[in-house]
Amino acid sequence: MGTVTAAGKPPDASLPLRRPGLPPTTLTSDSDPVLARLPADPHPSFLADKDAKVFVAGHRGLVGSAVLRRLLALGFTSVVVRTHAELDLTRQADVEAFFAAERPRYVVLAAAKVGGIHANSTFPADFIAANLQIQTNVVDAALRCGSVRKLLFLGSSCIYPKFAPQPITEGALLSGPLEPTNEWYAVAKIAGIKMCQAYRIQHGLDAVSAMPTNLYGPHDNFHPENSHVLPALIRRFHEAKATNAPEVVVWGSGSPLREFLHVDDLADAVIFLMDQYSGLEHVNVGSGSEVTIKELAELVKEVVGFQGKLVWDSSKPDGTPRKLMDSSKIQGMGWKPKIALKEGLVETYKWYVENVVSDKK
Repeated sequence: MGTVTAAGKPPDASLPLRRPGLPPTTLTSDSDPVLARLPADPHPSFLADKDAKVFVAGHRGLVGSAVLRRLLALGFTSVVVRTHAELDLTRQADVEAFFAAERPRYVVLAAAKVGGIHANSTFPADFIAANLQIQTNVVDAALRCGSVRKLLFLGSSCIYPKFAPQPITEGALLSGPLEPTNEWYAVAKIAGIKMCQAYRIQHGLDAVSAMPTNLYGPHDNFHPENSHVLPALIRRFHEAKATNAPEVVVWGSGSPLREFLHVDDLADAVIFLMDQYSGLEHVNVGSGSEVTIKELAELVKEVVGFQGKLVWDSSKPDGTPRKLMDSSKIQGMGWKPKIALKEGLVETYKWYVENVVSDKK
């Protein structure tokens, strides 16, 4: 769980402003109103501080597990994790006690209550309450313990309006109504962005937010009812292959365009932003590449090795015709995704067979 650092004096109730831990050239007073009144920062960058304690909240999920793998691969020596049984992030007193005892220097907030359309529609109170509690408790405790130099909050592309212009820029936030099927989760994530901004402005906490596009990879959710389109296709084609089914029927025409990013690419982006970015505005993280659902299904069929027919049920709805993130901001800073879709699908299918299918036997 990492070595506990020496306890320091807790911050005063006034919580004075302090300079975020980044090179001065990263920001200007125009892009961040806090910068103009913050002193210079003598601290090392994130990647030069690998002995520091890093708390990854949500390390068993799709995103958190990828961030944990990347940190360990990079040589970080004191990564702190807790299971839900060990630390319930919805309980304020427990979170405050954890931060007071562990005193991490960096925090990656990947923990969240997530689910599909059915779960969001059935349990809206759970989704908005749990996510608001997790975010509020972690961000506030990160400030009050006095040791946290930087925090990164992870959101979702569902924060954007249902009919946002494509590709979706960061500026589209709060410009229109949300998709009703997941608005409870989306509202909580928007609040998380605003909380990071507010704590930055008022208290000088170097809290930044990243909004990834549709993700896939190891540790994804392959549940038959609650999974997203890509893991659902992997499961359906695999089960059809295993039972020698003659065909797989997919809803819609296959014409909608979607963007997918391997979770290991997102983990690289998280490390990049922890090291290179500090600013008020959240940052989109996407692949920049689109694929039709039909092309995706054909690719999954090929990767899985299903020999039957792929049938499209055009009587069923297609959903939103296009959803693409504008990731020019992070790409302009120098980050680029590395994992091609087919390469990522091959790896993800291998993980599914070895970890999900084998567990059933």
